[in-house]
Amino acid sequence: MDPQALETEARSAIAGASTVAELDEARVRYLGRKSELKQALREVRDAETGRVLNALRRQLEADVDERQAALERAELDRKLTEDVLDVTLPGEPRPRGHLHLITQIRREVEDIFLGLGYQVVDGREVETTRYNFDALNFPVDHPARSPLQSVFLNGDVLFRTETSPSQIRVMESQPPPIYMVSLGRVYRRDTPDATHTPIFHQVEGLAIDRGITMADLKGTLLHMMRALFGEEREMRFRTHDFPFTEPSLEPDVSCFLCEGRGCAVCRHSGWIEIAGSGMVDPSLFEFVGLDPEEWTGFAFGMGLERVAMLRHGLPALGLLWENDLRVLRQF
Repeated sequence: MDPQALETEARSAIAGASTVAELDEARVRYLGRKSELKQALREVRDAETGRVLNALRRQLEADVDERQAALERAELDRKLTEDVLDVTLPGEPRPRGHLHLITQIRREVEDIFLGLGYQVVDGREVETTRYNFDALNFPVDHPARSPLQSVFLNGDVLFRTETSPSQIRVMESQPPPIYMVSLGRVYRRDTPDATHTPIFHQVEGLAIDRGITMADLKGTLLHMMRALFGEEREMRFRTHDFPFTEPSLEPDVSCFLCEGRGCAVCRHSGWIEIAGSGMVDPSLFEFVGLDPEEWTGFAFGMGLERVAMLRHGLPALGLLWENDLRVLRQF
């Protein structure tokens, strides 16, 4: 191998490379493991030849680095000159999601009651039996206290079965008058089917003041139902029995699909059961140290999933939680 001839050929190839790819080819050809120069370095037997070949190797490596820097500078100059960005053009739109249907209805209900002067309270999802059952006048043998129906964590600690415990906490923490709603997740050992899930959302309201009557309860519920289902809605009330209200009422709203003529949603009755309500039982006042002779109040509650199911004609609650975008994108 003639080192001088190799140097002339290699430096000419490196200097003549017009792209980074061509330069890389030249580097492999003259400095790669199988190149003539590397083979000669492996076979060196005297110091003088080793010095000459190593000097040639260093020179060619320096030439490659210098040529690569020059090519990169030239490419940058080309991009700065030729690639023009029009900053006035609109950007590429990014797809955005939207609020889940239950979140939409929750905010809608909150807005309804904020407009009436109520406060919105976020309660605890993990509660004690004191607030979830005892304070709400549940008898000791009530089925809801059974681990077969409620999700207990440890002893008297459980996932709340309704949002009512937050009402007791508010009654303990501040004096009347109280006007509040509490919305959030609740937990029960329900077998999932078309109208039941073990985790669902509730809104519960409480009003305590002097001189509150059942007429105030009926007017409040009618306002809420018309805001949710349309101004044409009518309501009727049936007697019922809840541990924490006396008397207790179950309100029905006139069917908004058939306008009372009868359909599958209202079971051909013209009415839809929508909530539970009643006047606050005097024992709840006594539990928090209020005089039931001075204060009266009403309470109500309903499931947000049920509102969504009825208002939008969903065949099953599970559709709300299966994350099928074909369903969720409709709302």
